[in-house]
Amino acid sequence: MKITEALFSGSSTRVSEKPKQKFPEFAFIGRSNVGKSSLINMLCRNKKLAMTSSKPGKTRLVNHFLINREWYLVDLPGYGYAKMSATAKQKLEQVIRNYLNFSEDMVMLFVLIDSRHDIGKVDMDFLVELGQGQIPFAIIFTKGDKSGPNALAGQIEKNKKQILELWEELPPTFISSSETGMGREEILDYIESVLESIKENN
Repeated sequence: MKITEALFSGSSTRVSEKPKQKFPEFAFIGRSNVGKSSLINMLCRNKKLAMTSSKPGKTRLVNHFLINREWYLVDLPGYGYAKMSATAKQKLEQVIRNYLNFSEDMVMLFVLIDSRHDIGKVDMDFLVELGQGQIPFAIIFTKGDKSGPNALAGQIEKNKKQILELWEELPPTFISSSETGMGREEILDYIESVLESIKENN
């Protein structure tokens, strides 16, 4: 897939506030500092599209970007912030859950996980919650350029085994790097294949 246009379409805290024009939605979520905004900017080849910051937790709203006038890329707030008050955490969780539970247009959720580390309890709990809610998801292991090839392959294999302890089969998985563009083509081709299957079934 070639992205020729990426337009900011609005921010919201509730599904009822989403852009009125309906298109399939591909949402992106991850823990703080996992590189979500950088990944979105890399996919769209626009460094200023999603807000990036060294300070985690900048995304507090659900942000819609219309891609090629045929699908939305949805930037969701992150989860699992340590340096945040209980009230602020609760508000963010409400925003995330409202979208995941009530957005009928979301066709795939990409969960971003740092490729350098084991999958933590917060991430595993979130994946379990998605499974229980029958929410379709794929996993993107980010920051794939930060480890050597052997270390990266070993850690990814370890993480996949961890996932298979809870699921009979792996969800779609990708390895990305916002610095090098690794994974861009694979992720966009996967989105394109989902869009094509939607068209075939309509």
